[in-house]
Amino acid sequence: MANSGGPNRPNRPVRPRQGGIGRRRRRVVIDQQAARPRPDSRQARERQEARPKGPAKEIVQPTGPVEVPSGATVKELSAALGITVAQIIKIMMGMGEMVTITQSLSDESIELIANEVGREVTIKHAAEEDVEPEDFDDADEDLVARPPVVTIMGHVDHGKTTLLDAIRKSAVVETEAGGITQHIGAYQVRHNGRQITFLDTPGHEAFTAMRARGAKVTDIAVLVVAADDGVMPQTKESIAHARAAEVPIVVAVNKIDAPEADPNRVRTELAAEGLQPEEWGGTTQFSDVSAKQSTNLDDLLEKVLLVADVEQEGLKANPTAEASGPIIESRLDVGRGPAATMLIHRGTLNVGDAIVAGDAWGKVRALHDFRGEKVLTAGPGDPVEILGFDHPPPAGELGRVVENERQARHLAQLRGQRLRTEQLAQTAKPGISLERMFTEGAVQDLNLVVKGDVVGSVEAALSELQKIQHPEVRVSVIHSGVGGITENDVMLASASQALVVGFNVRPNAEARSLAEREGVEIRTYRVIYRLTEDIEQALVGMLKPVEREDTIGEAEVRQLFRVSRLGTIAGCHVTHGKVRRNASVRVLREGAVVADTNISQLKRFKDDVREVEEGFECGILLENFNDVKEGDVLEIYETRQIERTDLNEAPS
Repeated sequence: MANSGGPNRPNRPVRPRQGGIGRRRRRVVIDQQAARPRPDSRQARERQEARPKGPAKEIVQPTGPVEVPSGATVKELSAALGITVAQIIKIMMGMGEMVTITQSLSDESIELIANEVGREVTIKHAAEEDVEPEDFDDADEDLVARPPVVTIMGHVDHGKTTLLDAIRKSAVVETEAGGITQHIGAYQVRHNGRQITFLDTPGHEAFTAMRARGAKVTDIAVLVVAADDGVMPQTKESIAHARAAEVPIVVAVNKIDAPEADPNRVRTELAAEGLQPEEWGGTTQFSDVSAKQSTNLDDLLEKVLLVADVEQEGLKANPTAEASGPIIESRLDVGRGPAATMLIHRGTLNVGDAIVAGDAWGKVRALHDFRGEKVLTAGPGDPVEILGFDHPPPAGELGRVVENERQARHLAQLRGQRLRTEQLAQTAKPGISLERMFTEGAVQDLNLVVKGDVVGSVEAALSELQKIQHPEVRVSVIHSGVGGITENDVMLASASQALVVGFNVRPNAEARSLAEREGVEIRTYRVIYRLTEDIEQALVGMLKPVEREDTIGEAEVRQLFRVSRLGTIAGCHVTHGKVRRNASVRVLREGAVVADTNISQLKRFKDDVREVEEGFECGILLENFNDVKEGDVLEIYETRQIERTDLNEAPS
């Protein structure tokens, strides 16, 4: 067989080999840059020249004001303002605070950040989210007249509750501590076949927020002014609240039977406030009444109904719609559970309805009218007490009926999360900064656990406690709630070294015995100003004593004696007061202080003495100071620490 690889072999197709020993492979290199123009090419130069000059990438921020929820996190604020999270963290670091991406920011921080980036923000609080609309798309044939809602307003002790008591013919004043209304009550009266709903709002200045809430849910404000007292500061506040709520005012000049009563003086003072009497050519209705004597009350009710007839268009509601209205007050009733007073603005509330108010929800188990009698329904303008909430709803929240309990629970949870976020941002402690440490130093906290009978009273107490401001001590409310003082409150106070404060509530037997074992102090009050006075006194006791400096004598250096083992002894003549051993002394030379030290030794001739009286000579050895000269004046003084008795007393 011939050699297939020989040179004389005829040509025939040869199958390509798949590889073999000694056969070289060809390596192919793929250059991804080969298709691109080289930097020195003409196309590259044209593209480089066509590119715009300046930064490679510019972030375009949105313009115009933005709405930011209160308690927004760093991430949420970054998305709203169109800036990066790193920018916000950098701005906060510049203000001396460290924040994280999920941390809630306070309203002040949000405004400062927006100001730094040149943006305008509107902070929306949780209280502004669920506002009842003023207008509804109700057909005219569905609207019916409802009773007018009247608020009794005015200065403390001008007879508001006494006047309402006379109108209702029931004793309410006797149940109030000190004759001061502590929370809002809602009542109904009938006059000439027509119903009128009354709200009794507190007149004490501690309840300004509650009084403002009463003006916002009312149709007519009755301003009670004592004829023997005239216009007072809270009278002006009541006028401001009524005008802010845009409700008409009817003036009831009370106590006309008092010896010093002068109704004309009241009219003159109110005319200066813009309330011109109708008999003087104005538009404000005035009625002279006496609550104690029940004088002229029918005239007051007639004028209230007269003003209501003028506002008749706004006093209509649809009773067939789902019920809605503000929560006037709420409390935790022993034996019945959470109870809330609701003023129906629209619709009809029935037993069994699913209802939600703020972060509270429930199913209406029972309804009670203002007399405490059970009812099955409540229509527009009726105040009604509701049983069935899972916890007392916040006063001032809008209560409304929803489709079912599942929806009510869902809405309450969303609302509760929103309120907790806002509360967390408001109560968050500021970050650590050297400037704050230098300016404030170590601030002592007085921790409190505050419990009250109703939500409004707790709000008023917290509002008064927040007014107590001091650079050295402060009030820190670690927990507040409605209901009696329980063991959980005592345990929380024990762990936090807090004081338990009860307003119109008492501790149960278990809580009292636990407080004795844990050493927790429980204080209960019925009048709010007793509470604030005691808290202020407790804060005063936490203040550092004031240092007082008293000059006890002066001595003039007449001669110097140098002792090798002691130093320079100043021979002095006591010119004023006395010189006492170990007392502090200033060395004055031509009116200037050259040294501030202590008296180490005091001698009278060769004897050591404790003190030397005025007019005698003595030898004085100063501590760590030998540069005494003849003619120097030694001012001897003592420093005492005096306990402070007032928060306004500044340390020396």
